[in-house]
Amino acid sequence: MALISKKKKIYPISDTLREYLIKYGREVDFPIHYADLLRYSSSIPLYDYKGNDTLWETVLYSESDREEIHYNVKKIYSLLKAEGDMSVMQHLYVDRIDLCVYGNTQPFRVRIVNRINDNFDYFYVKNADASRVYGLELEHLLSPNRINYLVHQNTLIEEHIAGIPGEQFMRQYVNENIQNPIRLAKEFVKFNERCFVRLLGDMHSSNFVVDITPDFEEIHYRIRAIDFDQQSYEGKKSIYLPQYFKQNNALIQLGIKHITPESMRQYQKEERALIANRLKSSPKEIEDLLRSMEKDIIAPKENIDSLKKELAKHYKNDNFLACENMGQLLRTSLEQVLKK
Repeated sequence: MALISKKKKIYPISDTLREYLIKYGREVDFPIHYADLLRYSSSIPLYDYKGNDTLWETVLYSESDREEIHYNVKKIYSLLKAEGDMSVMQHLYVDRIDLCVYGNTQPFRVRIVNRINDNFDYFYVKNADASRVYGLELEHLLSPNRINYLVHQNTLIEEHIAGIPGEQFMRQYVNENIQNPIRLAKEFVKFNERCFVRLLGDMHSSNFVVDITPDFEEIHYRIRAIDFDQQSYEGKKSIYLPQYFKQNNALIQLGIKHITPESMRQYQKEERALIANRLKSSPKEIEDLLRSMEKDIIAPKENIDSLKKELAKHYKNDNFLACENMGQLLRTSLEQVLKK
């Protein structure tokens, strides 16, 4: 069973990471920041449609602040979705702003609604944590998924990642009647491999969603990470393997039931080959990001020393032992997938 050692420290955006964000268009000047949203005057608990407490609170602003704050968060949404073109935002309004009171970073979630058809969307306003920014960029470059996010000063804006929350999916969908359990088990194996190769930790059921797509007469599953705070931070190898979290037991048992060891190795090789192709298709971005990570401090020394020993043992590769930071460990890990 995987256990997180203790509450993770939040690391600021370094100068080298800032240079990367500017170079690749992730650093954008926007008119409102995380600290501005803290100016709420009161809050009320947010309940789901069944009356359960979501552990989010809807925040309320004074009349003098509300109009300005709502306009500025709409401006952020236009930057995220339409490169700042406010003309496409005429029919949108801010329905509510929620604060996650139990999370490590206490993010805000903004709900934007189209008044013409009541269609809605979300985005998040967070304190910019270097670990999370590295995680988002690595997800964008090395996974099958594209990620849209923006940074300015100490604020991070993230688009909403749609899907069924992992814990809800396992509670409601993983049963005897699930359609094509082999495809779902295969996707969990591939997700497990993606996380391990790029050193994304803490992928228990609360930190990923499942996207279900009809595919002719079948169902296609995609597991997507939604929390990137534990990118290259923990010192235990097991934290980077979703298969070791008890919260994922329903998916783990599905794999044990439907996938042979030979098939599992095949799926692992397939995913590593896909990651290798992505490495080859974005070599400049990957190299710039790794160089930034290698100059950055995003984990305690004891975590680095512990992880490099476990990875050296796992891969039977002493090159890990020479690594002095998480950036070097990630580089060495990615080099494994490029080997024939």
